[in-house]
Amino acid sequence: MDAQDYRSIIESAITNEVEAYSFYQRISETVQDANLKTLFKELADEETGHRRLLQGFINREPTALHFDAKKNYKIGEMLETPALTADLKPVDGLVIAIKKELSAMQMYTQFANLTTDEEEKKMFLELAKMEGGHKARLEDLYTNMAFPESW
Repeated sequence: MDAQDYRSIIESAITNEVEAYSFYQRISETVQDANLKTLFKELADEETGHRRLLQGFINREPTALHFDAKKNYKIGEMLETPALTADLKPVDGLVIAIKKELSAMQMYTQFANLTTDEEEKKMFLELAKMEGGHKARLEDLYTNMAFPESW
């Protein structure tokens, strides 16, 4: 991979993080449920952190990432993505968010598999873990909202 390809990949990842931030910020401003509003605001803030991390990496600043792997229910892989509408139900907003996190996780995993640089591989795998953590968190909420237990 030459320097231009590398830069293009990182810039593409930054664009994805900016889009994710915009999505979560927009949803946090429109959703009525206070817990979901807080969750989407937190996710927006985390995506900003991912963007900053990638920008630092593109400038070759050193990074140190240490995140625990999260459980993967694989719920997102089985759900159909609902349309993004003005009257979006909270559970549908969660599905869209799960799909976005799944896509980001897969993208970073592919980047890790493409690079031959160990520092880059580590960074991309850690970013994939972070996105997987977001996905797991959203899937927990989805499971509780879509399949509430009734006694």
